[in-house]
Amino acid sequence: MNDFDKFQGTHKYIVSDSLRSTVNAAIALGRPLLIKGEPGTGKTLLAHNIALGLTKELIIWNVKSTSKAQDGLYVYDTVQRLNDSRFGDRDVSNIRQYIKLGPLGRAFASAEQVVLLIDEIDKADLEFPNDLLNELDEMAFTVIETGDKVVAKHRPIVIITSNSEKELPDAFLRRCVFHYIEFPDQEMMERIVKVHFPNIGSELLQAALTKFYALRKIDDFRKKPSTSELLDWLQALIVGGIDHNAIEKEVPFLGALIKKEQDLDVLQGKRNKSTPNIYRRYY
Repeated sequence: MNDFDKFQGTHKYIVSDSLRSTVNAAIALGRPLLIKGEPGTGKTLLAHNIALGLTKELIIWNVKSTSKAQDGLYVYDTVQRLNDSRFGDRDVSNIRQYIKLGPLGRAFASAEQVVLLIDEIDKADLEFPNDLLNELDEMAFTVIETGDKVVAKHRPIVIITSNSEKELPDAFLRRCVFHYIEFPDQEMMERIVKVHFPNIGSELLQAALTKFYALRKIDDFRKKPSTSELLDWLQALIVGGIDHNAIEKEVPFLGALIKKEQDLDVLQGKRNKSTPNIYRRYY
């Protein structure tokens, strides 16, 4: 793999050394990269920025609970063919015109190497990952209705994300390169924030980060605030003209950080045991 093919991160996405190395190892091996991590750590954005950094097209497959592996290869539009046979003037004997390639099929058929994001694979049923194994190994599949074989011109860079809602099969895991995105420490988070808010004041940033990480240390939270919520909160603070002194005393715009009623109750309990206004919200 030459230097041009190596992912180094982008101006929009800060990567750790370990994540950068894992991405490039997956590309070099031609293996799917399975990314896990708590929500808000940038799993999906990683694929977007790999495509950006390597100047390649990004094809996205948003997996749903009803998704089937077959959907990623192709769909045979029988309804359209039936309608055309009844009401249209098209030659319905040409079945190929009713074959629509799915995200995986388009990635295989692309004239150039692409980045394929299979997002939240754990939303689908347990058989979904195993059903992908053969095609991901062979980089080819056959359209049953026509007998046409679609063979990848270039092996796509496959990024798969999971929120660990379900355990993935061992056979599937063996074929992937795996990386767990650790939640950024305060130093790394400061770098991430400055990508989005390059002109943010240092006092405001340090006060916000101190409060943010203090909230994340509360073990009773059902959903700890994530990176994306921190960025939303900072935007609210900047737009609202809040200075660092206010943040040291309370948590303005708390609703940008805390998204569950139960966690607000936890804070209410802590407030009753400590400084009365420390968790007061601004509206």
